[in-house]
Amino acid sequence: MIVITGPTATGKSALAVEVASRLGTEIIGADSRQVYTGIPIVTAMPTAEQRATVRHHLLDFLPLDSYYSASMFEQDALRIASDLMRRTGYAVVCGGSMMYIDALCNGIDDLPTVPDAIRDGLKAEHQARGDEWLLSELQRLDPEYYGIVDRKNMKRVFHAVEIIRAAGQTYTSLRVGRRKERDFRIVKVCLDAERELLFDRINRRVDAMVLEGLEEEAGRVWPQRHLNSLNTVGLKEMFAYFEGAMDRNTAIERIKKNTRVYAKKQLTWWKRDPAIIRLDIARRDLADEVMGLLLPG
Repeated sequence: MIVITGPTATGKSALAVEVASRLGTEIIGADSRQVYTGIPIVTAMPTAEQRATVRHHLLDFLPLDSYYSASMFEQDALRIASDLMRRTGYAVVCGGSMMYIDALCNGIDDLPTVPDAIRDGLKAEHQARGDEWLLSELQRLDPEYYGIVDRKNMKRVFHAVEIIRAAGQTYTSLRVGRRKERDFRIVKVCLDAERELLFDRINRRVDAMVLEGLEEEAGRVWPQRHLNSLNTVGLKEMFAYFEGAMDRNTAIERIKKNTRVYAKKQLTWWKRDPAIIRLDIARRDLADEVMGLLLPG
């Protein structure tokens, strides 16, 4: 399994298409927002041409109000990867969602399935009472996990609370963190660049998204803005503009800034993984380098 990851605007999709084409295999998307339909611009969905060249899986298949998690992704991606490797010998994974890639490569704790009644009930309470209530609920139920969780990531906070309610025990007690052995070889590459080049590419990517119709896309999903699937860079800033909290130019500049911040966060995460092979996008022979990594030894 060849995993191609890295920050936005580094050319992951194009490289994945080239590598998958050479290997005669297909691509599994590893992006927590590209799974949803209706937001192709803000999520930088692979182009129609790229998707016509190589078949992509786990992209553009869920309604915006659907629930999806790293655990669900692990199960879906393993099933597809197993089939691809059986048929072609290889599977290419492409995306920048750290938790999804970690779940696929290393496994994720076996957590209980959350009944719809519990999830829907918590969702209704959260919408009625707000984020501060949800945080206080997690603090009450599992103070240990509350002490380490990213409290700005409400999806993660929500997930912990629903798991606690479903299991009847703390989320901390269920997080064993054992790595699962996979029965296939994994090659992981992270595309990187000098900061000046990376940030320039991010800025240009945002400008291109605006020209492609980002504002109009945000307007179409505005009535559903409360959904977690829309809690993402690019839409949050546009929604703030629609609400009058900032002007249009400020919103666009804020998207660029927040995307740059997220890119740094991604790179920090991947630096902790000794199995990651970093490739500089300034080099012209990236596909050849990836193919070379697949040789025995």
